[in-house]
This record gives sequence, structure tokens and C-alpha cells, in this order.
Amino acid sequence: MERKFEGITIALNAAYDEAGEVSVERTRQLARFYADKGVVGLYIGGSTGEGILQNVEERKRTLEAVTAEVGSELTIIAHVGAPSTRDSVELARHAEQAGAAAISAVPSIYYPLSETAVEAHWQAIVDSTELPFIMYHIPLTTGFHLTTRLLAKMAKQPKVAGVKVTTMSSYELQQFKAIGGDGFMVFNGPDEQYLAGKIMGATGGIGGSYGVMPELFVGIDRFMNEGNVALARKWQFRVNGIITKLLSLSSFYGACKAIIKLRGVDIGLPRNPIPALSEQELPQAVEIHAEIMQAIEELRKDAQS
Repeated sequence: MERKFEGITIALNAAYDEAGEVSVERTRQLARFYADKGVVGLYIGGSTGEGILQNVEERKRTLEAVTAEVGSELTIIAHVGAPSTRDSVELARHAEQAGAAAISAVPSIYYPLSETAVEAHWQAIVDSTELPFIMYHIPLTTGFHLTTRLLAKMAKQPKVAGVKVTTMSSYELQQFKAIGGDGFMVFNGPDEQYLAGKIMGATGGIGGSYGVMPELFVGIDRFMNEGNVALARKWQFRVNGIITKLLSLSSFYGACKAIIKLRGVDIGLPRNPIPALSEQELPQAVEIHAEIMQAIEELRKDAQS
């Protein structure tokens, strides 16, 4: 099972029409754009996918659009995390029907929850389908820090296949991998440390900035797999420079959507309260896009040498 998840999985951006409604057509266009970029899969409805800002039906339509377009070509992971367990279970069952390869979920958000409550929430999702389940550890946004005790308990279950680790501690990632064992998948979350995560045992990565420059992350992964750590490091550093510029703008998600549009796929603006990129910053997005395209050409030369 692990092999089809190895490598680069793009956290797919939400795609809206001019009225701000979920666009099936634009979602399919975006999924198709990534199908020939060398990535292994798409992660649907997470932070980048604005899943928490969408209702259940919108999230279902998005997933259906993706699986219909590229479900036979890419590994599709459906993020089904929601504030209520009931909605998460409904989304999980729908993901199984829609043809997703796996499901994933953050702990329930907003209310401070005990470890026992988070376990019960996740367990209800696990029990609702036969799909592999990937825990999503992102304490900065959920307020819940996954303990090694809970991870070890959950990982004993055959359907609990892995964890996405979105913290800046590669040590924590390594510890989760050690506890889960050889068959347990660990996904690196912070794009800025994809290479570090791989070195520390990550199966692959799931990231939002992958979407504006998938070729560069695929290159890092390829160089690492070939044992060329020097080239992998060179391109991780190059990517980090681009991410730093994206983060310097007023809206990271707005900037990513602007660059994706420059790459040929118009997916609209972020949904409020996430701001769009300001008009004054659009020239900076154009410059970052140009830098990405130049970097892609340079990476191709490195790959051929």
C-alpha cells in the first residue's frame, strides 16, 4: 500500500467560479494540470483546499470532480476533518463511494478537546469505512498536540495507515515513524523542510506550495531517491527562497491562486475570511511566477547532467 503514497502529494487548492461558488469545471482543470507533473497524488479538502470553509455538499462535489478527472491516474486522499464527528463520518463514507484511496482528518476544531475525545472522534471516522485512515497532526491550527501514546494506540489498528505531521520538528516526525513501524506511513507537512522529512523517514510529503511549483518538489524527491543529496539540498534551498517570498505577501493562499492562474488555470479567489492578494502585490506574484518558471528550466538541466 505504501508505494502508491510515496513522493509528492499536492494539497489541492479550492476552485471557485466568479461568484465564489465551488466550480466543478475549474476543479477538474486544476486536477488535470497536475496529472502529468510527476506527482503521486492529490490531497482534497485540507487547509489549502479550504475544506473547513465549505459545507458538506461543496466538499463532496469537489472530491467527486477530482476522482472523476484523475482518480484512475493519481492517488486521491480525501480530508474529511470537520468540526462535528457526524459531518466527518458522512464525508468519510462519501469518500469511499467516490473512489478515494484513503481518508484523513484533523481533530475536531474550535472546542478544546481531551485526548479521549479526539480518539473517539477519529475512531468514529476509522470505523465508518474500509479505507486507510491518515491522522492529520497540525497543532498550530487545531490546538491539539498528538501524543506518542495516542499515536501508538491508533497505529495498532490495521486501517490506521499513517499520520501527516505539520510541525517544524523533524525529530517528532522521526519519533512518530519509529513508533508506527516500517509499514506505518508518515507524511511531511511543512514544505520548507521536505528534504529534512525525507531524511528522517517520511514516506512522502503533502503540501500547499507544491501546487505552484510541483516540478521543483518532484525534482527534490527524485534527487533524494537517487542518492544525490547535494542536488536535493540545492533545490530545497531554492524552493525555500520562493516560499519565503510567498509568505511575505499579505495572503499566502491568495498568492498561490494568483500564480496558479498565471500557470494557466483560473481557480478564482480564496473564500472569505481568507483574503485575496491585493492589487498592489500582483506584480510581486508575477515576479515569483517568473522565478518559478526559470527554476523549472534550470532543474531540468540539473536532472539531465
